[in-house]
Amino acid sequence: MTKASEKSARTRAREFALQGLYQHLVGRNEAHDIDLFTRDLSGFHKADSAHYDALLHGCIAQAADLDARLAPLLDRPLAELSPIEHAVLWIGAYEFLHCPDVPWRVVINECIELAKSFGGTDGHKFVNGVLNRLAPQIRGEEVMRDPARRG
Repeated sequence: MTKASEKSARTRAREFALQGLYQHLVGRNEAHDIDLFTRDLSGFHKADSAHYDALLHGCIAQAADLDARLAPLLDRPLAELSPIEHAVLWIGAYEFLHCPDVPWRVVINECIELAKSFGGTDGHKFVNGVLNRLAPQIRGEEVMRDPARRG
């Protein structure tokens, strides 16, 4: 486990975005209210606030599109996902679509770590499986160029 002091600003941004998306999924809180609350949390100043903004607001604004991309890859209905798994998958799908500077494997690894830290026992395995099937759909060229994918 990485010590908190060693976490990157982007990793912290994902953690705060996950907490915010959880509030949205469970409490139906609006992005603006979540944002005001989250920015006051301890440690937020160490997060990449621009990446946090993109994830929180982007995932909520594009929830229907993200769900439409994820649903065919799931082994159960969206409504049966835990809010943590759902939010982590949103973050992964959003980053695949809108953060080309983040390599696809980094997106998956970061999402696995989020699921391990905040989710249920085997949630990270589920997240890994779904995002590994989603990556080629969105980042096909990048995935095909990956030497580890060949073989």
